[in-house]
Amino acid sequence: MSNPDTDHMMDPAQIKQLDRDHVWHPFTPMTPYIEGNPPVIERAEGFRLQDVDGNWYLDGSSSIWLNVHGHRHPVLDQAIRDQLDRVAHSTLLGQGNSVSARLAKRLVDATPDGLERVFFSDSGATAVEIAMKAAIQWFANQGEKRHKILGFTNNYHGDTMGAMSVAPDPVFHWPFLEMLQEQPRLPYPYWFHHPDGLSTPEEAAARTLTSIQQLFASEASEIAAVIIEPVEGAGGICPAPVGFLKSLSELCREHGVLLIVDEVATGFGKTGAMFACEAEGITPDLMTLGKGLTGGYLPVAATMATNRIFEQFLGEKRRTLFHGHSFTGNQLGCAVALASLDLMPQVMEALPAKIERLWQRAEALRDLPLVNDLRGRGVMMGIELGLDREQRLPIPAEHLAGYRVTDRARELGLIVRPIGNTVIFMPPVGAPQEIHDEMFDILEQAFKEVLPGMAEELR
Repeated sequence: MSNPDTDHMMDPAQIKQLDRDHVWHPFTPMTPYIEGNPPVIERAEGFRLQDVDGNWYLDGSSSIWLNVHGHRHPVLDQAIRDQLDRVAHSTLLGQGNSVSARLAKRLVDATPDGLERVFFSDSGATAVEIAMKAAIQWFANQGEKRHKILGFTNNYHGDTMGAMSVAPDPVFHWPFLEMLQEQPRLPYPYWFHHPDGLSTPEEAAARTLTSIQQLFASEASEIAAVIIEPVEGAGGICPAPVGFLKSLSELCREHGVLLIVDEVATGFGKTGAMFACEAEGITPDLMTLGKGLTGGYLPVAATMATNRIFEQFLGEKRRTLFHGHSFTGNQLGCAVALASLDLMPQVMEALPAKIERLWQRAEALRDLPLVNDLRGRGVMMGIELGLDREQRLPIPAEHLAGYRVTDRARELGLIVRPIGNTVIFMPPVGAPQEIHDEMFDILEQAFKEVLPGMAEELR
């Protein structure tokens, strides 16, 4: 039995054993985890994490794409302490709170013009669920039944049922596929993975837009919305071609279909713009935010909507969007989100030079053996390993190619995580140039140490 008086005196081995015995980790095959020796984090400072054994690691995945300004940032820490002196949480059901009201206004000001309403929740997946339900009910409230939402292959929107239905994955979701409502899906417009074997981003954009046009011509009366990631996250950091979002927005407007842009992974500077929609000059009907919203501190997400959407939920009770979460609009989370937004102007000012430097350095990886594709946008980078670049042949999964690189990087002091054969590098946007360089030094070293030997094995 746990003893609060002595728990803090446990040695590292005891803590790691508790982790193996009792914690069920997300997106983690538990057999190799339990048999391995993964780090168990005890504390952090700036852009580094320390495990219970005293080892320090650079946070090269931004704590899975969340962290913006670093850990234990004095401004963010103080915002939470100050809010604790007022109130930690009170419900938004039928009443408001001052912090969420101020954050809503700040988000309206920060996001593309026309997004005027904010529905708070607690994760990216729930933000997506809200957007999907709002889109379908928006038509229902006008007496129109549209129950389909168009998604794209290899997009990822979360693991709740609605989010899975628009992005079903045969690996992640195989036990649930028969439970999911079948939704239309089209190839994501990334040329390297396009099923038609295309050669340029322009070809991919044109092919996917043509497919959307054809689908709308036959099924637009059943389609409530299109949902898309501007850069595929869990799909391997694949960017949509520049201009694609704008063309998609025009198609949706032409056919009376709503557009949901999922900026959970891309928002708050990761693509080089504050939001990917901003770079394309569009305002979607609904936009989802999460991850970096609080600087990576607390679980707050948001679904942004235009007034055109919101106004269809006014009037009789039946028109209400009956959806909610117990911690919606949590004051601690909203307070730290406000503090994070205060820091963003200086982050965005310094970001272009860091992005240019990152991609200049990344070019050195293209000529390494087994590097099939190098891609991304902003600070979002995916390095895909494969057997043959021209034929786009993957390395069989049993070789654990991505993990072999990231395991070596961790030994060298950098935490990054692969998705299959793709190693994801996503440093915090607020990290200074010298930290980005230090992270990339280790990443490059890991690739150079691991790939030649692996190439010999795979011959």
